Amino acid sequence: MADSGEYEGDDDGSVRELCANGACMKAAEVEAKLDEGNIQEAESSLREGLSLNFEEARALLGRLEYQRGNVEGALRVFDGIDLHAAIQRLQPSFSEKSASKKCRSRSDSHVSVSQHAASLVLEAIYLKAKSLQKLGRLTEAANECKSVLDAVERIFQQGIPDAQVDNRLQETVSRAVELLPELWKQVGCDHDALAAYRRALLSQWNLDNECCARIQKRFAVFLLHSGVEAGPPSLGSQVEGSYVPKNNLEEAILLLLILMKKYHLGKIKWDPAVMEHLTYALSLCSQTSILAKQLEEIMPGVFLRSDRWNALALCYSAIGQNDAALNLLRKSLHKHERPNDLMALLLAAKICSEDCHLAAEGIQYARTALSNAEGKDEHLKGVGLRMLGLCLGRHAKVSSSDYERSRLQSEALKSLDGAITFENNNADLFFDLGVHYAEQRNLSTALRYAKQYIDATGGSVLKGWKLLALVLSAQQRFSEAEVVTDAALDETTRWEQGPILRLKAKLKIAQALPMDAIETYRYLLALVQAQRKSFGPLRCLSQIEDDKVNEFQVWHGLANLYSGLSHWKDVAICMGKARELKAYSAEMLHTEGVMHEGCGQTHEALRAYINALLIEPSYVPCKVLVGSLFSKLGPKALPVARSLLSDALRIEPTNRKAWYYLGLVHKDDGRIADAADCFQAASMLEESDPIESFSSIA
Repeated sequence: MADSGEYEGDDDGSVRELCANGACMKAAEVEAKLDEGNIQEAESSLREGLSLNFEEARALLGRLEYQRGNVEGALRVFDGIDLHAAIQRLQPSFSEKSASKKCRSRSDSHVSVSQHAASLVLEAIYLKAKSLQKLGRLTEAANECKSVLDAVERIFQQGIPDAQVDNRLQETVSRAVELLPELWKQVGCDHDALAAYRRALLSQWNLDNECCARIQKRFAVFLLHSGVEAGPPSLGSQVEGSYVPKNNLEEAILLLLILMKKYHLGKIKWDPAVMEHLTYALSLCSQTSILAKQLEEIMPGVFLRSDRWNALALCYSAIGQNDAALNLLRKSLHKHERPNDLMALLLAAKICSEDCHLAAEGIQYARTALSNAEGKDEHLKGVGLRMLGLCLGRHAKVSSSDYERSRLQSEALKSLDGAITFENNNADLFFDLGVHYAEQRNLSTALRYAKQYIDATGGSVLKGWKLLALVLSAQQRFSEAEVVTDAALDETTRWEQGPILRLKAKLKIAQALPMDAIETYRYLLALVQAQRKSFGPLRCLSQIEDDKVNEFQVWHGLANLYSGLSHWKDVAICMGKARELKAYSAEMLHTEGVMHEGCGQTHEALRAYINALLIEPSYVPCKVLVGSLFSKLGPKALPVARSLLSDALRIEPTNRKAWYYLGLVHKDDGRIADAADCFQAASMLEESDPIESFSSIA
C-alpha cells in the first residue's frame, strides 16, 4: 500500500488542496472532473498526483464529494471500493510495530504512514455511514458505523494508545463512537443502542473529556426515558469491588454524578442539562438530600443565588427539613432579592400551612402570590387560593378568641371553595375541603368530598379511605365505616395496612366488640414481626419511624384498649413494650395517668399528666384530665380547672370531654346557665364524635 499523507482544507469544510505523500494538487481540478461525471479520471488524477493506491484515492474522492454536499455521489464512490479488504491489509502494518522495537525510528515512521492510511480508509467508512443516514437508510448506516469500530478494535488490539495517534484518525474514531448509538436509536433498536453506549464507555477509544461527557449524558438520558430495562453491565466489564448499578435509574444517576465530578475538577464545561436530568432522576427515587449536596457544591456564579436557594428549599422540604427550607425561601423572598417570585411564595406558603405557629406568615405569602398570579401565571391562582385556605384554617387553631377562630375558618372555606373554580379536578382540594368541613362537623358535605376524593384517586390513596371511615364513624354509622376499612385493606399493600387496621380496631371498640379489636391488634403485631424480618434488624431510627406498620402505635393502642376494659396488668405490659420503642411520649404518659387514676392513685395520675404536658404543652387529652382532677380538689382549685379546660377548648374546640368537665366546673361554681351550655355542647359533639380526631389525617 502506498504511503499516504495528510490532506488540507479550510475550516469551512471546502477542500482547497489535497495533500498526500509530500505532494499536493488543487481540489478544483478533481472537482471539475467530478462535475463532468468522470469518476475514473478523477480517481486516476489522485492516484498519479498524490501516489495513492486505489482504496485511498477512492476514499479521498468520496470525502470530497461528501463535503460538496453530493451525498448520493459520495455513496457511489464509496460503494466502488472494498474498504474492508483495505482494513484487512492495514492490520499487519500495526501488528509489526510491536515486533520491531529494536529498530525504533524505522518502526515509528512505518506506523505513522500506516496511521495516515488507516485514517483515510476509516474516514471513508464513517462518511459512508453518514451518507446512508442522510438518505434515510439507517440500518445500513448503523452497520457501516459499527464496522468502523470493529476495524479499529482489530487494528488496535490493545486499545488506541494515548500518544502518537494521528489527529484525523482519532477524530474519525471519536465521531464513529458517538454516532453509533444515535443511529441505533433512530432505527428503533434500543437494545443495540444500549450495547453501543456501553461499548463506547467501556472500551479504550482514547476519547477526549468533552466527547466522553456527551456520550455519558446521552446514555443517562436514554436510560431515564427510553423505557428499556437495561439491567447491570456484563460480568466481564465489572471491576472487582466497584459499585454495580442494579437498574436504569441507578446507572443514570451514577453517570450524571460522574459528569458533575468532571465539571468540579475542571475537565468539562458546565452543562445545565446535566443538572436538570440529575434533578429528575434523584427526585424519582426521593433522594433530594443528595441533590441538595450537589447544588451546594456548584461554584457561585453558575446559578443565580435566588434560584439556588429556591432549588435547595425544594430539596429540604422534600426530606422534611422545613425549617431549613423556609429560611432559604425567606432569603430568596427578601425585598432586595425576588420578593414576588411566584413559585417561592407558593412553596413558602405550603411549608407554613403545616405549622400552626407559622400559618400567619404563610397567609402573607399566599396573598402576595395571589396578587402576582396574573397573565401567563393566572392558572396558579387555584394553587394560591388553596394555600391561603390551608394557612387560614391552620391559623384558626391557635386563635385567641372564638370570634377570630370563626372568622378565619369561614375565610379558609371561602378560599378553598374559590380554588375549586380554578382546579375543579384537583383531588387534593377535595380532601382538604372534606377535612375542613368534617372538623366543623358539617358531616354531610364532608362525606361528599371524601367520596369525590376516592373517586378522583381511584381509591389508591390511603388517607381518602381513612377520611371516609372517620366521617361515617362521626355519623355513628360504624358498620358502614367498617365496610370502608375492609375496602381500603383490599386496595392497599400489606405494609400500608397499619393505619387502616388500627382504625378498624377502634371501630370494633366503638361497637362494644373488644375481643374482635384484640384480634385485630394481634394481626397488627404479626405484621410488625413480618416487617422486621423483611427489612432486617439493623435499621436507623428514621427508618423505624417511617414504618407503615408502626409498632409503637400498635402497643399504645392495645394499652388503651385494655385500659378501657380495666385490665391494668395488661395495660402495664403493653406500656412496657411501647416504652422500649419510645421512652418519652405524651401519649404514653397520658395512658399511664389513666391507669393510675383507674387504680385510685390520683397523685401518681396527676404527676403523669403534668409530665406529659411538660413534653408536649398543647396535648389536649392531658389538659382535660388535669382539669377534671383539679375540679375534684375543692372550690379553691376550680379556677385552675376552668383555665386548663378553657385552654384545651381553645386548642381543640370540638373536644366533648373538655366541654363536659367545664360544665361540671361551672355547676360546682354555681354558674348553672354556663354549665347548661357546656353540657349541651358536649351532648351535641358526642352525637358527631369520630373514633379518632380528624386532625390526625390533616
